[in-house]
Amino acid sequence: MSESEYEGRQDHIPQLDTPEIEVWAFQFPGSRTDIEIQVPEFTCICPKTGLPDFATISIRYRPKNSCIELKSFKEYILFFRPLGIFHEHVVNLMLRDLVRTCDPAWMEVRGIFNPRGGIQTTAVATFGDVP
Repeated sequence: MSESEYEGRQDHIPQLDTPEIEVWAFQFPGSRTDIEIQVPEFTCICPKTGLPDFATISIRYRPKNSCIELKSFKEYILFFRPLGIFHEHVVNLMLRDLVRTCDPAWMEVRGIFNPRGGIQTTAVATFGDVP
């Protein structure tokens, strides 16, 4: 098996120091409240070509005690703009950071990346028992 020219380009992703995401206290813990956040203008960079990748990011979750504060989340999203990162790593990095921040009952991060060369990619990462 030959080594891919992508080899080693993403080894640093799990250790990235990402911006802090703030939360606020949810006043109805134990309720069956589900929240969905849409980011229709997400951008990052292809780690091979350096060209921009565009996507819609959808975050669905059920809060336990905390909800994601949206202004800090917008600032978090800007972190990805100059970052060379694979689509699959985008959703997993976001899921890791969001779960650490707000400790939801369950969460799904879905990235629907615009077609490139006739191929459209959707990557989904989940935490807990997503309905």
